[in-house]
Amino acid sequence: MRLEPEPLIFEMSSPGRRAYTLPELDVPAAALPEGYTREEVNLPEVSELEFVRHYTHLSQKNYSIDTHFYPLGSCTMKYNPRVNEKAATIEGLTQVHPLQPQETVQGSLELMYNLQEALKEISGFAGVSLQPAAGAHGEFTGVLMMRAYHASRGDTKRTKMLIPDSAHGTNPATSAMSGFSVVQIPSDRRGNVDLEALRRECDDSVVGLMLTNPNTLGLFEEHVLEVCEAVHACGGLMYGDGANLNALLGVARPGDLGFDVMHFNLHKTFTTPHGGGGPGSGPVGAGPRLLPFLPGPVVVQEEGQYRLQAPEQSIGRLKAFYGNYGMFLRAYTYIRMMGPDGLRQVAEDAVLNANYLKALVTPYFSLAIDRSCMHEFVVHGDIPAAGVRALDVSKRLIDYGVHPPTNYFPLIVHDALMIEPTETESKEMLEQFAEIMRQIAEEAGRDPELLRSAPHVTPVFRLDEVRAARNPVLCYKG
Repeated sequence: MRLEPEPLIFEMSSPGRRAYTLPELDVPAAALPEGYTREEVNLPEVSELEFVRHYTHLSQKNYSIDTHFYPLGSCTMKYNPRVNEKAATIEGLTQVHPLQPQETVQGSLELMYNLQEALKEISGFAGVSLQPAAGAHGEFTGVLMMRAYHASRGDTKRTKMLIPDSAHGTNPATSAMSGFSVVQIPSDRRGNVDLEALRRECDDSVVGLMLTNPNTLGLFEEHVLEVCEAVHACGGLMYGDGANLNALLGVARPGDLGFDVMHFNLHKTFTTPHGGGGPGSGPVGAGPRLLPFLPGPVVVQEEGQYRLQAPEQSIGRLKAFYGNYGMFLRAYTYIRMMGPDGLRQVAEDAVLNANYLKALVTPYFSLAIDRSCMHEFVVHGDIPAAGVRALDVSKRLIDYGVHPPTNYFPLIVHDALMIEPTETESKEMLEQFAEIMRQIAEEAGRDPELLRSAPHVTPVFRLDEVRAARNPVLCYKG
């Protein structure tokens, strides 16, 4: 049975109803600037109760990690502990201002310093800046640091960035934004960087290589030491995309493996909120060669006092003030509560969960690369005999109350479904998801149209996504 869409709040409007009345002015009235006001704004007129019900109902339709299983590969949609949120609302931390004199915010600076030090220890880098506001921002930061390093040596002929074909799409975009040309390096049959193809491209025009490890196939780069050696041998630098660090915590440190710079996704590995356009955080760690180029300011400690200081050859400030401080509170709380042993268990449980779920799902959907995975795995989501695509499987999952995995990524896998259970899900939840996947595969053989027309229980049904992207309707038309 299909559900009828609920009325929009504009359609509930009735003249004269009010949800809120503004209080009397307690300051002198002033004329509004010309050209910035409108006589008619066509806002809906509803009561407070109608208003509250409408938006509460909308919120209850959202998928979130608090309400549904969310196996969104590459994005690590894991549970954010409530204690993090409690820490982030401590009055002494929320009521500070970045323009206060540094001697009055020593506690906040100490927390930022300790977070820098913790991320250094976890990653094996020589220094960390908390400046960048998101993972992609941190990635851009790292490439700008690589550019500044080569420029400081007068090595201006280095204009070629090497990027594996399994990379996140932000990698080539970041390189192009930084003024570099992009050379794609293919993967070998085991999902690693093709070493021979890499070595052919390594010359004195190489800026560096941007490598995600584990990569977007969910696989650890088996030749990571050889890859770093080849790039360094031609004078290039190694950039680490830290999106999948949750698979390595306490087990391997990117700085020890040979990476020169890497961004951290605090929202992926360290349980700060993810998605919704909210504040993110993408700190950057640097090895000895790139340490002087970190964006500033960073927090330093001298004689028991904490202060802000720009590194010697800093590429400059990348964010207003000192970064997304509320995210620092959450990530630091998580790191301190977990401790070294707990962080290692995060990685071990993430890998265990992914491999267990892979074993349960692959009888019905074939693996892209048949290897033990790390924190996620990729299967072919299509069922050719039934004329069913990966998108159809994902839409049908919504009917079962599960958020779909990542679709059609990485691009090198036909009809890819990238599945990541994270370390926070129980064995029972993984088994339930695997059973749903089995049922969907069975439905595809029995009634493929059921999948092709899914979802069936949502307020909005199957959309023409291409048309929606090309001809977006961005406001209510009536």
